[in-house]
Amino acid sequence: MDAAQAPAGVVVDVEALAGRGGSHAPAAPPKEPAWKRFLCHVGPGFMVSLAYLDPGNLETDLQAGSSHRYELLWVILIGLVFALIIQSLSANLGVVTGWHLAELCKAEYPTWVRICLWLLAELAVIAADIPEVIGTAFAFNLLFHIPVWVGVLITGSSTLLLLGLQKYGVRKLELLVALLVFTMAACFFIEMSIVKPPSKEVIHGLFVPSLSGSGATGDTIALLGALVMPHNLFLHSALVLSRNTPSSVRGIKDACRFFLFESGVALFVALLINICIVSVSGTICNSSKLSPDDSAKCSDITLDSSSFLLRNVLGKNSAVVYGVALLACGISSTITGTYAGQYIMQGFLDIKTKQWLRNLMTRSIAIVPSLIVAIIGGSSGAGRLIIIASMILSVELPFALIPLLKFSSSSNKMGENKNSIYIIWFSWILGFIIIGINIYFLSSKLVGWIFHNSMPIYASVLIAIVVFPLMLLYISAVIYLTFRKDTIKFALRGELQAVETDKSKVANHSSNEENKEQLV
Repeated sequence: MDAAQAPAGVVVDVEALAGRGGSHAPAAPPKEPAWKRFLCHVGPGFMVSLAYLDPGNLETDLQAGSSHRYELLWVILIGLVFALIIQSLSANLGVVTGWHLAELCKAEYPTWVRICLWLLAELAVIAADIPEVIGTAFAFNLLFHIPVWVGVLITGSSTLLLLGLQKYGVRKLELLVALLVFTMAACFFIEMSIVKPPSKEVIHGLFVPSLSGSGATGDTIALLGALVMPHNLFLHSALVLSRNTPSSVRGIKDACRFFLFESGVALFVALLINICIVSVSGTICNSSKLSPDDSAKCSDITLDSSSFLLRNVLGKNSAVVYGVALLACGISSTITGTYAGQYIMQGFLDIKTKQWLRNLMTRSIAIVPSLIVAIIGGSSGAGRLIIIASMILSVELPFALIPLLKFSSSSNKMGENKNSIYIIWFSWILGFIIIGINIYFLSSKLVGWIFHNSMPIYASVLIAIVVFPLMLLYISAVIYLTFRKDTIKFALRGELQAVETDKSKVANHSSNEENKEQLV
């Protein structure tokens, strides 16, 4: 029976689905040392963490630093702490249930809700792909001095490039991309040691929240949108299924701990890199010794104009090395976006597509707004589009976050492995703070724009007639997802193993009785 058609209260058998995924990593024998078993689980966390170092993050970090110095570092800290919590919940959900988040949404929600969640998840993947398109186009601009709009068109061929590289193995490709990304990170670390940002101001920015600067609220929303991405929640819960997790209680708990530790290490590295980028941008762009040319770049900093930040480290070659690293960021983000889109489509619709075809579909849609903005607005307009895409991701966050928090806190889904009361309270409070900020920012910006634009009054009225019901629908959808009760109970891996063990004992006992009778 398909999980989507399971009636309320039905126990869904997920044994057949446990351990699915791509190429399975070998399961380590239980008697092996813990570090060997941990290595068998390494991969999903670092794969997901690449999304926290994509062109969208780089753009928002650079703009936050140039506009507000170190004032918004606390947003990055809170964002990545929250990301660690929800990514670990996503991993635990996959490990315990044997299903990923998209499949659980399909099993739990009515058809019309399921379709809406699927469309929103697809929109999130497309919004996440826009910075990848523009970042890759900027990289081509730096390396080959071609117009940004031409670079946007060329990014369409990156699908074929990705497909060609995958024949050497996905893990080798991931390692190569990670190496290039962390090469750029090393450059920023060295640059940070040279420019020496004031440590007291950096620490103050990390631990003392402040939104005093002009446009700080908008940049905060963009930072959160770039850090906590909806499609990552679907991706992590699916990637953990590629590991053969034992169905025993201890095996499940060990796997959850291993994935938590791996995610913690990966996101800590991402935190340091993001802090470093903001600090370098904030120090150099607010220096009194800045040249007029560099000052003009800082006033409207974009991905293709920020290579001068690495001039102290790389000298005249800064643009070339920065361009290669930026290209690596775009490619790495393409990998995570492709996998996420593939799992979302398969989970919600039971449609499995080839990776290159899935990437081509997403990229074809993402290219359209990127191309239009690049032609009309040039590099500056393309840079602003990245910020807008990050805001869209932040607004869409509730439609992946709320189902995750509901499922991971449900005894119907997780059994004894559901979240502790402390995690439940902390994650829900922090989640609703972020959701509340998003709703407030979106509402205030839209209302302000409607009442203070230069269009005729009748045009503003027509826009208000369309916008206000949509805002009400958005809030209603968030309330519905939050207060709707679970209806599907899942038979978990450990429970299924216990049942099979009992069956085996009964069968052995019956066999022994038969043998005794034969002997008599």
